[in-house]
Amino acid sequence: MHTVSMKRISLGDFEITAVSDGLYRLDGGTYFGVVPKSVWSRKLPADDKNLVPSGLNSLLVRNADHTVLIEAGMGNKLPEKAAEIYHPPALLLENLAAAGAAPEDIDVVINTHLHFDHCGWNTVRKGTGVAPTFPKATYYVQRGEWQHAHENQRDAPSFYGENYDPLVESGQMKLLEGTQEIVPGISVEVYPGHTRDLQAVVIHSGGQTLCYISDLIPTTAHLELSWLMAFDLYPVESMESRKRYYARAIPENWITAFTHDPELPWARVVKDEKGKMAALPL
Repeated sequence: MHTVSMKRISLGDFEITAVSDGLYRLDGGTYFGVVPKSVWSRKLPADDKNLVPSGLNSLLVRNADHTVLIEAGMGNKLPEKAAEIYHPPALLLENLAAAGAAPEDIDVVINTHLHFDHCGWNTVRKGTGVAPTFPKATYYVQRGEWQHAHENQRDAPSFYGENYDPLVESGQMKLLEGTQEIVPGISVEVYPGHTRDLQAVVIHSGGQTLCYISDLIPTTAHLELSWLMAFDLYPVESMESRKRYYARAIPENWITAFTHDPELPWARVVKDEKGKMAALPL
C-alpha cells in the first residue's frame, strides 16, 4: 500500500476512498512530451534511467445505494514483455479489501478509457480465458473508445482486448454515447485529447463536485495547459479540453482527482498570483 491509498473524503451523500493498484515507473520524456527535462524534473525528479514514479489511482465511491469503482488499474494479466517493462504491482484488490469492499460488493465500474493501466482489473484469468473481476458490476466506457481500441492506431500497444471484449460480448459492459448519468449524482463527460473519447467522471452531491479527470491531467505536475504527455493522441484537443475543464472547475471550486499522481489523489486547482496553475491539497 502506498500513500495515496486509503485517503478518504465525504462529498455530500458519497464517501470517496482513494484505492491504489500501486506505483510503477514511466519514462520521464514521454510523460512530459515537449517540456524540457531541466524544467519538468523540478516537479517530478527522475532516476538514473530517466524513469519517474506514476500512481495507479482508483476511486471507491459509496453511498446508501451504490458501490462504484472508478478505474481498474493495471491488473495482473500483462503479457510477459510488458510485465518486464512495467512490473505491475497488482495491489488494487488488496487495497479494496482494506477499504472494506469485496469484488462482489462493486455494482458499477467506470473506465475512463481502455489503455491497459486503466482497465487491467476489469477481468482476471480463469482457466484458458478470463472472467469479470467484479461479477455483479455493470461496466461503462464510451462506445467510441471501444471502437478505437480496435482501430490499430498509434496507441495500439496499450490495448489488450481481454480487459474489455468479453465484457462487451456478454453485455456486462455498456457502451455509452457522450455525456450520461450512470447513477444519481455520478455522470460521465467526454474530454478528447489523450484519446478521442476519454471520459471524465463527475460526482456531485451536497453542493460539492469532484471530477476524476483521468489522463487529461494525469498528475499535479501536469496542470499547465501545455504540459502534455507524449502519449496524447490529439495534443491540441487536450489543451482545449483543459481550458474547458478549468473554466468550470476553478470558479466552481471543484475537487480534481488525479489518476497517476504518486502522492496526491485529489486537490483543488487554482491560479496562483503569477497566473500559474497550482494544486491545493485538501
